[in-house]
Amino acid sequence: MTTEKIPYKIYLEETEMPTHYYNLRGDMTKKPAPLLHPGTGKPLTFEEMEPIFCEELIKQELDEDSKYIPIPQEIRDFYKMYRPSPLVRAYCLEERIGTPAKIYYKFEGNNTSGSHKLNSAIAQAYYAKQQGLKGVTTETGAGQWGTALSMACSYFQLDCKVYMVKVSYEQKPFRREVMRTYGASVTPSPSDTTNIGRKILADHPGTTGSLGCAISEAVEVATSTEGYRYVLGSVLNQVLLHQSIIGLEAKAAMDKYGIKPDMIIGAAGGGSNLGGLIAPFMGEKIRGEADYRIIAVEPASCPSFTRGKYAYDFADTGKICPLAKMYTLGSNYIPAPNHAGGLRYHGMSTTLSELYDQGLMEARAVSQTDVFAAAEEFARVEGILPAPESAHAIKVAIDEAMKCKETGEEKTILFGLTGTGYFDLVAYQKYNDGVMEDFIPTDEEIAASLATLPEIEL
Repeated sequence: MTTEKIPYKIYLEETEMPTHYYNLRGDMTKKPAPLLHPGTGKPLTFEEMEPIFCEELIKQELDEDSKYIPIPQEIRDFYKMYRPSPLVRAYCLEERIGTPAKIYYKFEGNNTSGSHKLNSAIAQAYYAKQQGLKGVTTETGAGQWGTALSMACSYFQLDCKVYMVKVSYEQKPFRREVMRTYGASVTPSPSDTTNIGRKILADHPGTTGSLGCAISEAVEVATSTEGYRYVLGSVLNQVLLHQSIIGLEAKAAMDKYGIKPDMIIGAAGGGSNLGGLIAPFMGEKIRGEADYRIIAVEPASCPSFTRGKYAYDFADTGKICPLAKMYTLGSNYIPAPNHAGGLRYHGMSTTLSELYDQGLMEARAVSQTDVFAAAEEFARVEGILPAPESAHAIKVAIDEAMKCKETGEEKTILFGLTGTGYFDLVAYQKYNDGVMEDFIPTDEEIAASLATLPEIEL
């Protein structure tokens, strides 16, 4: 262990980059519940998943035993354009709030998508290309995933069709234009271009959409267009697998300087960045090698963990996707149009849901205005304008650091800064103008949505 002052930014060398993804499920004694066929209610087989997903990604989705999966050289070469990403000591933030806590963040915004999403997008595009596909379809909330996938598809010369949640399509026109610059077609969802989109519009006139709506449309197009498959930017086990590179790098950087976090904090929408950040640390916790306090932070307007139910539910609003056992608010739940578009999903990763149900992690819901207050406090001293999604983790990291100020404890905090907020300036404008509102669903609204959960007997 070195005795020198910890640098502001800790970088790994290229030679220290991970060569394998870490599959957290390989260390879990109780595995996540399997995905179920929406028609039969039986666990999905490889053959049943083939019309929807790429073959290699299906193998990764179903693999519960392999702890490490090799990263193909072509993907590792692409990663070198923006990885390893820095682990940053937030000295200025610590000084500003006067805390004895040591705060670190893993910054994933140094790439063309401005977020962590490119880590999985390039992997999924690579596997699609290897399979000889013409293109892929997907959904996107805030637009970070759509941006990342459009860039990855451009790199591998694949067609990319993106269904963007309507409220984000309208709030974030420049994110949409980045996707189009990379060659993707972008459609606001729900739309009148698909059967499911037309039905959703009929059932919910004037709706601003949700990730569940956009998923339904993207899957319909993928399964009805020859040479296409559907890819997803969060929730699925394969995505958490690819994002494990975040946690592997973070842990390697901390180990290099003898740093051990007491708590790890991440924003939680579908689970990709949180699952990736905590993966190797949670592995140690499961194996009994170390203990960490792990906190998932979600928006109060879409509180899957804190107010949802652990049950089988459809992954999409159109109810054509597999059923997943997860913490859910119900597939019919359409969140209020808050500005953390990437966190507006009704459910949560099956892996994270199982870990949460076992008590291996905790969850906290925070309001939109509190999140933006934390984002601005961070930006003014750390020099990065955070994405609204990332700011959820910042909010709780500051809260925990302030508790340390009260108690005098010198705890070490690690959080995920998943990306930048330069395409989210409409949201910052509303906050600065004092017109941003907090949307918190009532118990009755959540109960009504949960009442529509499918009855599953295994």
